[in-house]
Amino acid sequence: MSSVNTLEEIKYSFETMSLQGIACGGKETKDNVVLCLHGWLDNAASFLPLMPYFESELANKRIIAIDWPGHGNSSHRSLDAHYHFIDWVYDLLQLFEVNQWQQVDIVAHSMGGMVASAFAAAFPEKVKSLTLIDSIGFISNEAEQTTQQLRDGMLSRFKGSALYNKQGGAKKKRYHASIDSAIKARVNVSDLQFEHAKLIVERGLIKEVEGYRWRSDARLRNTSPYRLTLKQAQQFIRDIKCPVQLIYGSDGIDMVSSGIKSFGDLFQNFSNIELKGGHHVHMEQPQKSAELIKCFLDE
Repeated sequence: MSSVNTLEEIKYSFETMSLQGIACGGKETKDNVVLCLHGWLDNAASFLPLMPYFESELANKRIIAIDWPGHGNSSHRSLDAHYHFIDWVYDLLQLFEVNQWQQVDIVAHSMGGMVASAFAAAFPEKVKSLTLIDSIGFISNEAEQTTQQLRDGMLSRFKGSALYNKQGGAKKKRYHASIDSAIKARVNVSDLQFEHAKLIVERGLIKEVEGYRWRSDARLRNTSPYRLTLKQAQQFIRDIKCPVQLIYGSDGIDMVSSGIKSFGDLFQNFSNIELKGGHHVHMEQPQKSAELIKCFLDE
């Protein structure tokens, strides 16, 4: 199965920016939405392999995959703003309020899973269920690392500033001569197969006179100025009220196996399933992933 009958581009406007994405399935209501949240430096296209199966398996659902701010076709944050972890949570809150969604099933990969977990903890009344894909818990730090984390984050931010540019320190924009060149570059730094990287890269490129460059905001690569402590991260997990399902790849990121040990027992309702595959296991095994998600939503 490779095509979606009802795929459409969507756009949501907020006060200072807009979110874009793709959607398929039935007519949207306040409580039939399945919201798909991608990982860092990916975009909504990472859910394209799943969508044909969602369309058939979840015929009564409205499937929506957004591009996070600074990713895909969504707008970048303003020059005086940054990409703090908690700001992603606010992006979700705005999205829910704009659409007046009541309770939503969330399917979230990698960074999207971390944001969705924090959102589900803070706003349990808005999340019906949470499916995590190769993602569990949060990136955390020892409290003793707080000062160094702040220093590293501030220096990283400065290197992307206009003042740093004036001092001659800015990097030149990098261009690819072709789309294939960009796809190969993405494959080289990930476990993505060519056909899956192609989906993400094509949505993530913009063509200019000099060639193709990434649409994503360069500030996404800045070092975070702060991280949760393990104790704070574990409290978020304890406060998640909805059922949680983890689907993870046998060859996914190491953080997942350690995360199951650190966070798995803290969920109020938790199950996990391993599938053969890597970090983007939902792209490698879309049919099986969709079947697992359908069974989970039907419970």
